[in-house]
Formats: sequence, structure tokens, C-alpha cells
Amino acid sequence: MPQKSDDLKPDHRLLYQTHSPFARKVLVFALECGLGNRIEVVHVETSPTLRNEAIFAANPLGKVPVLSVPDGMTLFDSMVICDYLDRLHTGRKLIPHKAPKRWHALRLHALAQGMCDAGVLYRWETNRRPEDLRYPPLADGQKTKLIETFDHLESVLDPKTPITIGHIALATGLDWIAFRDLVDFKTGRPRLSQWYEDFCARESMVKTRFSGQTHD
Repeated sequence: MPQKSDDLKPDHRLLYQTHSPFARKVLVFALECGLGNRIEVVHVETSPTLRNEAIFAANPLGKVPVLSVPDGMTLFDSMVICDYLDRLHTGRKLIPHKAPKRWHALRLHALAQGMCDAGVLYRWETNRRPEDLRYPPLADGQKTKLIETFDHLESVLDPKTPITIGHIALATGLDWIAFRDLVDFKTGRPRLSQWYEDFCARESMVKTRFSGQTHD
């Protein structure tokens, strides 16, 4: 079980967005590690088309999540932040140190990260970009990546495996795809669907549900 931090005051600051799967991954990770009370969550809005000066001051890429640590350093992106957080607690590590568990966790994380990247591109080509500027073949290519990922997960996910960074990235990524109503991943995939429903019932997920829309 993760170390509880109920008696600790926030000494970290997380720049966060309520509809970002990457930001939510960090917050769910922190809660699973028992570090929630050490983090002050600051909600901000970012967009590829709207500059947020506070975010650019903390991260030259202008993206969230960004974690400010006690010595004043800012950390980004989400994987770097999770790696940092995993070193703060004394419970079971969610990024395993030893092979082969480490490679399984990091490979699943990479798959989930790529799934979200494909989802972002798909959303641009089907919803976000002005209709006359959309490129349907690119949308189709990204949708294919999502479907292939869902089918792969249906065949390999093991609900008995202890959770890792990979599972957290996958759950927050799938929930974002559902939140944005992008591509159905439940129909015909009972194992993936059940795993997703079970993970979304965890306290860390219930406390961090997606909300809001992108503001350009």
C-alpha cells in the first residue's frame, strides 16, 4: 500500500487542466502513491492556439502538466513528473525498477501515450480543425491506430496484474477517449471494457473526473 500523506502540507504545485489525459495521469499517479496532500493543484487553461503566459513561464513548450518542486525547479512532461513522484513515497513503486516488470510497465505506458497522441490528432481532424481544412485520410489513419490498440489490449490485459504507470496511463487515456466520444472501445471487447470500468471505480479516478472544454 502507498504511504499516506494526510499529515503533510502541500510542498509541490501542479499546473493542471481538467480535460487533459496527460495531466490527469499525473494526479491519479500521485493519489495512488498517497501523495495527494503534498500537491497543490492549480487549474489552468491551455490551447495550441491560445498562449498562456503562466504556462510558458514554467514550461517553454506551453503545455501541462507542470510540477513545481520545493527547490523551485519545474518538471515536465507527465512521465518525468511520475518518475519523480515515484521516488517520494515508500510504498510499492508504480514504475518497477527491475526487468521484466519494468519493460512491461513502460511498454504499456508507451502504448497508452501513443493512443492519446493518436486521439488528439483524430480529434483535430474530425472536430477541432475548421471543416474545410480537415484531411480525412489522416483522420482515418489515426482511427486505425486506435482500433488496433483497442484490439491488442483486449487480448493482453490481465486484471490480476498489480497496477503500474502503464495501467494509470491507459485508464486515463481510455476515459479521455470516452469523455471526448472519439472512438468506441467497449463494443465487442468485454475484457477491455470490464478492466476500464473496474479501474474507473478506483478512488483516484473518481476524484479526478474529466470536465470542461478547450478554450481557443
